[in-house]
Amino acid sequence: MSTTILDGHVHTMEAIEVFSEVVSPTGRRRHSKEFKAQAIRSAMQPNVSIAAVALHYRLNANMLRRWVADKEELDESAEMRKSMSIPTAEFVPLQLGALGSPAGGQDIHIEVRRGAATITIRWPLCTAGDCATWLQGWLR
Repeated sequence: MSTTILDGHVHTMEAIEVFSEVVSPTGRRRHSKEFKAQAIRSAMQPNVSIAAVALHYRLNANMLRRWVADKEELDESAEMRKSMSIPTAEFVPLQLGALGSPAGGQDIHIEVRRGAATITIRWPLCTAGDCATWLQGWLR
């Protein structure tokens, strides 16, 4: 029998009890996707402590914090992919003059405004294909 004094209290324990309380490791717990999603939703609520949610679900707070960070990163990357999608090109009809040339002369006229700066480009009509190629590269 062993006796220990802790904070003025006497604790006694028999040697047999010490060996019977040894717990073998059970391995890692596995959580379902639904359980993780519920815990993450709870932790992402405004004015809610991740540590409190972890205690409620009997999880390690650092693990729940990592789950939340992974979810936020996933949401952020999905949002960025949506914002980076290339809009479809729209057809812009040209009004043709009497001789079949665009109204306004024999040049392609492009005006680009960015902030206070304005750039005007004039391109010969006979090389319209080169102008389209240049414009596609410039707009990327």
